[in-house]
Amino acid sequence: MADLSVKIGRLSLKNPVMTASGTFGYGLEFADFIPLDGLGGIIVKGTTLNPREGNDYPRMAETPQGMLNCVGLQNKGVNYFCEHIYPQIKDIDTNMIVNVSGSSPEDYAECAARIDALEKIPAIELNISCPNVKDGGMAFGVTCAGAESVVKAVRERYHKTLIVKLSPNVTNIAEIARACEAQGADSVSLINTLMGMAIDIEKRRTVLSINTGGLSGPAVKPVALRMVWQVAKAVKIPVVGLGGIMNAKDAIEFFMAGATAIEIGTANFIDPAVTIKVRDGINDWLDQHGCHSVSEIVGCI
Repeated sequence: MADLSVKIGRLSLKNPVMTASGTFGYGLEFADFIPLDGLGGIIVKGTTLNPREGNDYPRMAETPQGMLNCVGLQNKGVNYFCEHIYPQIKDIDTNMIVNVSGSSPEDYAECAARIDALEKIPAIELNISCPNVKDGGMAFGVTCAGAESVVKAVRERYHKTLIVKLSPNVTNIAEIARACEAQGADSVSLINTLMGMAIDIEKRRTVLSINTGGLSGPAVKPVALRMVWQVAKAVKIPVVGLGGIMNAKDAIEFFMAGATAIEIGTANFIDPAVTIKVRDGINDWLDQHGCHSVSEIVGCI
């Protein structure tokens, strides 16, 4: 077997396969399908400082080669997570990572600080694609200044591995990545969903309750791959790649583009065992091509 272990900052992963936030619940929901300790990491659903109801239904729609969602970060808040969810997941033998969202830098920082106190949570992933309530709803992650403001605030209060999830809805994603690196991010993950829309031509209205939503699935892979390649060349910190990964071949493309690790999202809805299949497929490919470790192919193009 090839060596599948990788490092994201100070975080050691037994293999480079993680789950994308919002597609794998808290991990427990998939325990009947796969051995959870067989993954490099599980990134749990988005957590905010205060409880959120999310958006009205309908908030998911199928599209050709993908899906749209506008769930709206529905969750019961960080205190509920700490008191009720954490005790259930803390002993899973993999890296349990919390995706943190907010509406102001202060919200992000306070939420991160409460998670910082949890011994068995070694990292967080910051979702900077959230709307900035103080700036007319523009997402933090679409400007360098917005991204910097969140990462700086969180870095001051969070002391473990900090991964920042980048929005693809920008002109120059490499600039945003460099801004996050400069403020102390240990890694960046990309891409978050692309903005999209679906219309019901019989009802003459949009399918989603808030008109637009995030596009994920195979349709976004070429865009994600290009952005990972651009960012990996622009920063010195590790890059985590995601966006339309459906099988081991897709994952290997991301490694070759410069990703140190990958996340699998939409594919979990199609095949709840896909993560383990991708892990094993990566190993098989490395063996067949005489590679001793996955690190040998990272950024090889």
